[in-house]
Amino acid sequence: MTEPSLTLAEFRLLAAAGGAAPSLHNSQPWRFRPTADARGLEVYVDPSRAVPVTDPDGRARYISVGAALFNLRLAAGHLGREASVRLMPDPAAPELAAVLDLSRPADAPAADLYAAIGQRHSSRRPFANRDVPEAVIGELMAAADAEGVTLSPLEEAGVRRVLALTADAEERIAADVARHAETRSWLRLDEPAADGIPAAALGPLDHEARVPMRSFTGYPQAMPSERFEALPQVCTLTTHGDLPVDWLRAGQALERVWLVATTRGVRANVLHQAVEWPDTRALLRDPSEGPGHVQLVVRVGYGQPGTPSPRRPVAEILDLTDRQVDQR
Repeated sequence: MTEPSLTLAEFRLLAAAGGAAPSLHNSQPWRFRPTADARGLEVYVDPSRAVPVTDPDGRARYISVGAALFNLRLAAGHLGREASVRLMPDPAAPELAAVLDLSRPADAPAADLYAAIGQRHSSRRPFANRDVPEAVIGELMAAADAEGVTLSPLEEAGVRRVLALTADAEERIAADVARHAETRSWLRLDEPAADGIPAAALGPLDHEARVPMRSFTGYPQAMPSERFEALPQVCTLTTHGDLPVDWLRAGQALERVWLVATTRGVRANVLHQAVEWPDTRALLRDPSEGPGHVQLVVRVGYGQPGTPSPRRPVAEILDLTDRQVDQR
């Protein structure tokens, strides 16, 4: 059985869901375009939304688009359609990240994470000194595994090692004038930061563990600090390869993990600093876990929800030019 063409309202719903995904500097580097038969969607990496100083190889861009792709899959299920996905379908068109065929009805509703899309926000505030239960951590690990990605919760020594690498990377970022200029270019200084507060510098914990938070003021000076949890719960997301297709999988895994966490009342934020420098990124990997490429560091815990980030209008990210779309 083949489903009819998607309507304009359905394409808008899909684009709104995809556009709610997380992205570096809230750059939102995606565009969506109906397929020729209007029974699917093409997903593009938008080069005009690049962050070239911080993300010279485009890795973070593809991860962001991967997160948007996962939201599109959920939205398709919400519309009663099965999402058959081809990643990087055309080697000659690297900006075409994926094509979703939505022509078939969904066999059965999966676990519905769609409602969590609008509730997922980054929280860079201190979390409570309360561990996320092992059962919930297990759910997050299973969520990443479902996307072919490994989520590794770190033990105390690993947490301290990763936070030290993150702090080192943040110090280098703080001294990089070009990076600050780029960060400021993405900010609307008349609005609060994405999580409602300026990022803390090094939030004081105990004498050893600190949570380095990126400053989104665009200025290198120290910001007011807050007391964070004694030992944060930190996880790494790791892929076997390190190509655009792997980055897209990492983004899908990140969003699935984050949405599952959201449904369980768990907050999260990405500590991105250490993956921005090749040397600190290489040192994030635990050699005992075998080969792999750490794509992201994620901190989880219980605390206040973050504030929603501004979003691009659907009209800016949904390309309907020369496309025949049912206007119903």
